[in-house]
Amino acid sequence: MKKLLILTLLVLTVKISAQDRVITTAVPFLTIAADARSAGMGDVGVATSSDVFSQQWNPAKFAFAESKMGIGLSYTPYLESIVTDISLLNADFYSKINQRSAFAASIRYFGLGEIELRQTPDDPGRIVKPNEFAIDGSYSLKLSDQFSMAVAARFINSNLKYPGDASTDTKAATAFAVDIAGYYRSKEIAYNSFDGRWKAGFNLSNLGSKMKYDEGGQENFLPTNLGLGAGFDFIIDPDNIFTLTTEFNKLLVPTPQDYDGDGDIDSDDNQEYQNIGFLSGVFKSFGDAPDGISEELSEISWALGAEYMFQEAFMLRTGYFYESPDKGSRQFFSIGAGFRYKSAQIDLSYLFSTSKVNNPLENTLRFSLTFNLGEEFYND
Repeated sequence: MKKLLILTLLVLTVKISAQDRVITTAVPFLTIAADARSAGMGDVGVATSSDVFSQQWNPAKFAFAESKMGIGLSYTPYLESIVTDISLLNADFYSKINQRSAFAASIRYFGLGEIELRQTPDDPGRIVKPNEFAIDGSYSLKLSDQFSMAVAARFINSNLKYPGDASTDTKAATAFAVDIAGYYRSKEIAYNSFDGRWKAGFNLSNLGSKMKYDEGGQENFLPTNLGLGAGFDFIIDPDNIFTLTTEFNKLLVPTPQDYDGDGDIDSDDNQEYQNIGFLSGVFKSFGDAPDGISEELSEISWALGAEYMFQEAFMLRTGYFYESPDKGSRQFFSIGAGFRYKSAQIDLSYLFSTSKVNNPLENTLRFSLTFNLGEEFYND
């Protein structure tokens, strides 16, 4: 029964109350931090240094990768305090073409475990295994010694259908999306007592077609998102580097609202919402909040992350993520650590929720394993 409730929550709709107007989308698993490094820094990744998991956060960072190629695997248990077989699996690969360019590919798989469905008390039941996945490919190129851009293409499949029911036309939903990203990394600057380096980035992600699970059903927006980030490396000496990074994110999805003015968000309002195209929805999202600029600002989440690295072999991380209580109320601290030996690196992270709303990743230990292979590239 718990799993059936979870599945219901995951098939997100836009039928919400006018009181909070939380923006919901299809395939929300695309917004979950899939790697332990970013998860340990409060879900920041747009402007951090390049690593094999940059595909989710900012594929333009691959042009600044320091190894010829990299392979990464990560595992994130989901709702671990309730069930044990829901998880997010992630695999990434990148390869430098030359000093200035790189290509990358990744796959994210969100498995919801086994769910037993019954239509009547006497029904023997049937086991279903709903799942969602996304397959990505990207190309990044340095436009100068300090700035790069990237484009990524993504195929998304959401298979939450109920099999074996001839009376319904429910099917797996699919969509295509693109990312457009940029990344800036300054040269190392000498200050009085330390050297430093500025970093900044943006990523317009999941820009693509809406998803529909049946012929007569509603179309759901993808979690199109604009992420902006900036950071600074405090290079105390070659063995000790401390990094601070901040990031801001806004879903470029229209705000559900009372279109007909009857005081409630009802089916007529929902139909009006459905008629908004995905591209026009992006532009509407910047100025459609009913309460004006204050509500628009509340739709922006922010995070702050820190990382300390010793001899490029041992890393400590922490971070904080904040989302308005009226727009989802995700608020949490995170901690993490990383250990590197030769070409291999393992990262761990742990999340502590600070919100009254339970976080599905609370008290969850996440793992990532990375291999950096081939010749080294020098970036300055």
